[in-house]
Amino acid sequence: MCLILMAWRVHAEYPIVIAANRDEFHRRPTAAAQWWPDRPRLLAGRDLEAGGTWLGITADGQVAALTNYRDPRQIKPHAPSRGGLVLQVLESQAAIADRLSQLHAVGAQYSGFNLLCTDGRELGVYESVADSGRLLAPGIYGLSNHLLDTPWPKVQRAKSQLARAIGNLPDETALLELLRDDSVPNDDELPRTGVSLEWERLMSSAFIATGDYGTRSSTVIRLAASGSASFREWTWRPDGSVGGEVAYQFQLD
Repeated sequence: MCLILMAWRVHAEYPIVIAANRDEFHRRPTAAAQWWPDRPRLLAGRDLEAGGTWLGITADGQVAALTNYRDPRQIKPHAPSRGGLVLQVLESQAAIADRLSQLHAVGAQYSGFNLLCTDGRELGVYESVADSGRLLAPGIYGLSNHLLDTPWPKVQRAKSQLARAIGNLPDETALLELLRDDSVPNDDELPRTGVSLEWERLMSSAFIATGDYGTRSSTVIRLAASGSASFREWTWRPDGSVGGEVAYQFQLD
């Protein structure tokens, strides 16, 4: 997943609002979001190559989402899949601070990553490259393939769009529009993460459609103060057209 936006305790009716894009090579096999047969309390998409996920929610409202850290020096060729960390965090019954400590204990085994997690009471982030885990105050947060709230153009633009979009809830049109934003910043605004300038340009927009690589799915999650949850996922073809859509509404345990 390459872009996660979260409004945490900003909206009175929806204390948790998440809008996220997963970018990946289209050749990597993936299953659309569903309640997992082998983990019936987990709703998530599934990486069919390594078996993990990039974003999931449980029946009682645990949420976790992960992005890779973009730096070729942080890649460990024989490391386990980072998608398994999302499952571990979601299945833990520990306090969020303790889950961050658990990530600290194992983070060095993996290629660089960032992981956001919440149990509905607290929100935390762990950044493996900085080896930093902390609880977060109410606010609007943006996470791409660097540290939380790193001011990359697409992160700053999307955070501003999210701040406006939550005013339209429960209408999610503006949330999907910000996830479909394919605007590309000028070269002098691009980060330098160790990949080629061509790749920096390609990955600089919120929504990517380039054929082999691009935005595979977009997800919007709303957890209401009333205890209900809404989960919508759109999957995208290589040309950027809609490949499918799933929607789930349920009451939290």
